[in-house]
Amino acid sequence: MLSFQEKLENYAELAVRVGSNLQKDQYLFVDVTVENVELARLIAKKGYEAGAKRVFIQYEDDVVTRLHYDHAPLDEFNHFPIWQAAEKEWLADHGAAFIKIKSSSPDLLKGVDAEKVANFQKVAGQGLSKYRQASMSNKVSWTVMAAPSEDWAAMMFATLEKDQQIPVLWEAIFKATRADLENPVQAWKEHDATLSAKVKQLNDLNFLKLHYTAPGTDLTIELPQNHLWNGGGSKNTSGFDFMANIPTEEVFTAPFKDGVDGYVSSTKPLSYGGNIIEQIKLTFEKGRITKVEAAEGETVLKNLVETDEGSHFLGEVALVPHKSPISDSGLLYYNTLFDENASNHLAIGNAYAFCVKDGTTMSQEELATIGLNRSMTHVDFMIGSGEMNIDGIAQDGSITPVFRNGNWAF
Repeated sequence: MLSFQEKLENYAELAVRVGSNLQKDQYLFVDVTVENVELARLIAKKGYEAGAKRVFIQYEDDVVTRLHYDHAPLDEFNHFPIWQAAEKEWLADHGAAFIKIKSSSPDLLKGVDAEKVANFQKVAGQGLSKYRQASMSNKVSWTVMAAPSEDWAAMMFATLEKDQQIPVLWEAIFKATRADLENPVQAWKEHDATLSAKVKQLNDLNFLKLHYTAPGTDLTIELPQNHLWNGGGSKNTSGFDFMANIPTEEVFTAPFKDGVDGYVSSTKPLSYGGNIIEQIKLTFEKGRITKVEAAEGETVLKNLVETDEGSHFLGEVALVPHKSPISDSGLLYYNTLFDENASNHLAIGNAYAFCVKDGTTMSQEELATIGLNRSMTHVDFMIGSGEMNIDGIAQDGSITPVFRNGNWAF
């Protein structure tokens, strides 16, 4: 059995070697919270061992963030620091790799003025639009991972003693990411191959539409012509592989913007903008969200949908079997990075350019013309369960079972 320090070393190694797949003489940018300085330093060490030209660490502090939202005037949330956008744009232009370590409390901004949250989400989307276009078209290598914070661990493991919560969350993260294995890099290569095989099956089937049915869900999603399923590793425009999410259990593509009809209900809470949104139900007509409902956080959800024109439409459809490692753990993470990999999910907002043939070479206007949604936001929400069935509708109208009772039917 590996020690905690050995698992943490493995985790940092995964971030650099598998997640960002850092190459010699690349810049590396790491976004991490102050609660995880040790991990940040390990990633920096692994980065330099891999040949990094320079490692940049950006530290975030939940306490300072909350103070800002509680005390700064409303008009301050109408601005995004131009130097932060310029930094990421410069790094992306110079071929940097990016690692984001998510740690914040899922309800960090609970009780904050919803207008402040909505305004900042909008201006952040605008300010970082060039960088997000670069990442969502795979012009740069990037990965999103996670590390514990006290508040997050307390939410997940409220029944445990305080001094046990973070260690238990670390072990859950190590297991979900395969960092608890002797050779996690090899394990990820094998996992990537499994996801790639499922991607090939779906691309060969070339469905016209998917039809979802489950309690609270009856939804039809049309897929664009020349759509491409993706899963596991991606490849940047320089030809290097990277793993955008660790963990990942999904295969995904983009919907045809105007081709979504029916209604869908969430099956897990969504942590968005520092708030928990529960029991989401969205209704669609010709792709557009026409009705927004939630048992908790409805105002935050409605503000998300009103971010821009594109946030009224979907940008991703992702398939994850109900019987998968994170789902089988029985844990609710209140963190989309993990919860989306335990459940089929959809995303409100921007579609990935690489989800259509030659999409990474197209302009934003060309992508919109072929039916890929354009937006400054991209927010996943979970809809899968052991009661969900999905049928694939072929170009000739024939039907193929894709999911039965929450799991793959082929």
